[in-house]
Amino acid sequence: MRPFTGLLWIGALFLTAGWTLQREISLHVSQPILNATVAKNVLLSVAYTCKGVPVIEWKHTATWGTTTIAEWKPGTYTNISSSYRDRVEVYSNGSLHILNVAMSDSGYYLVTVTEEFGTTIYGTILLTVYEIRYEDLHFVAVFFAILTAVSAILICLMWLCNKSLHLLQKERHPLKESATEETELQMIGC
Repeated sequence: MRPFTGLLWIGALFLTAGWTLQREISLHVSQPILNATVAKNVLLSVAYTCKGVPVIEWKHTATWGTTTIAEWKPGTYTNISSSYRDRVEVYSNGSLHILNVAMSDSGYYLVTVTEEFGTTIYGTILLTVYEIRYEDLHFVAVFFAILTAVSAILICLMWLCNKSLHLLQKERHPLKESATEETELQMIGC
């Protein structure tokens, strides 16, 4: 029975060590890099697991500095920054939904999940916001339409000039023929 008891103690020791070394908190960032266009909605999706109810905090970091967007404890309180109050929705899984993104929303988003006992885990998402230049496309389309109209008018004018030139040549040509006929008739002696 002694070997069995020794194995049981070793097994219990490994289970206890594994349980104490196991992380109390984890965070999964589903898409660490996001691209969006201006005026679209963006979901910064994360999922956490922990024992107890954590405090979740989102910050935006760009070249001009760091801004706290929101901090909340699911089921307890939600504190959203005044500059994001009308544009942000928070979810109990830790995700952040930004409505109507602007160019200034580009940058790094740092999510911090802190457990009741002080264990903290971080996640980062890079958001790049692009601006679609419809004005440039509109300008090119209008410019092309104007050039097409001007070229059509010029073609019509060239056609009219060509027709009037042919009419003038036909009027002059019969006069020359009649003068030539008269000269020919005089030479014959009629």
